[in-house]
Amino acid sequence: MTERTTKKHADTSALPPLVAADDPEGDPASWWRRRRDAGPAGGARKPPWFLAMLGIALLIGMHFIAPLSGGVYAFTDWDGFNTATFIGWDNFREIMDSSVQRGALLHTFVLAGSYLVLVNVVGLVLALALNRTLKSRNFLRMVFFAPAVLSPLAVSYIWQYMFTYDGAINRMLGGIGLDGLRREWLGDPSTAIWCVLVVMVWQHAGQAMIIYLAGLQGVADELEEAAVIDGARLWMRLRRITLPLLAPAFTIVSTLMLISGLRVFDQVFALTGGGPVYSTETLATQVYQQTFVEGRFGFGASIAMVMTVLISVLGIANMMYQRSRERRL
Repeated sequence: MTERTTKKHADTSALPPLVAADDPEGDPASWWRRRRDAGPAGGARKPPWFLAMLGIALLIGMHFIAPLSGGVYAFTDWDGFNTATFIGWDNFREIMDSSVQRGALLHTFVLAGSYLVLVNVVGLVLALALNRTLKSRNFLRMVFFAPAVLSPLAVSYIWQYMFTYDGAINRMLGGIGLDGLRREWLGDPSTAIWCVLVVMVWQHAGQAMIIYLAGLQGVADELEEAAVIDGARLWMRLRRITLPLLAPAFTIVSTLMLISGLRVFDQVFALTGGGPVYSTETLATQVYQQTFVEGRFGFGASIAMVMTVLISVLGIANMMYQRSRERRL
């Protein structure tokens, strides 16, 4: 009995071990991982860094090199077909000397500034109203946010019908006895730009509302309750508690809406086409007009460069200001 047991143990000990005794990673799982990561020839499989570098190069090419190379034409008189001739700063001088281009720059600032203020105010009011325990708040949130996901061109064409002389707005005014206010809203230079602003705010106020609603989720109910116990009124709670805690959300909304307002094109193109009498021309519509309608590709590139610089400078400045304001609050 003892002899058979001894022989059995001797035969077992003669078998090769699964893991070498002197293996610094003497773990079967480590051994299988090394086998899995080994290449076809038994060497270690290396990460394909060249693929990552290729993707980074393509990203840089699409976002930086292409616009910069296109910006070279801003200093030429290229018409899209013939050889471009370098003319220096003549295109930019023409932008400053032309009343149409100066008007487009002014209209861009007017639309962007008014749009920035109104979208923030309307979006914040909607967010505060729909943050309460209303039974229909989810449905109302969907209704107010729905225009933000629609095509700007489709929305603008719908509003174009409403602004016509026989449209819904004039019919409503006539129905309540205000016939004297009826007019061709998009055909009047004094009201056309404000009609564009109404459409922009109507479409994007819901987007600001969603961002502010997300920020309101971070306002603890205990702070509101403590302020109520201390006797703080609604306006004081809003000013001292809610608005300071919404500072990050305001930074996001203001930056997005400022950029969107400075590059507005779809609403103007669909509603007025820049008219009447250039009263709604913006930098973006002038880029289209000069480049693709009049064939002045060099001049259109110079307007696009001005618009790019304005968006970059004002966007970065607004972001830095809002960030510093958050730290002060």
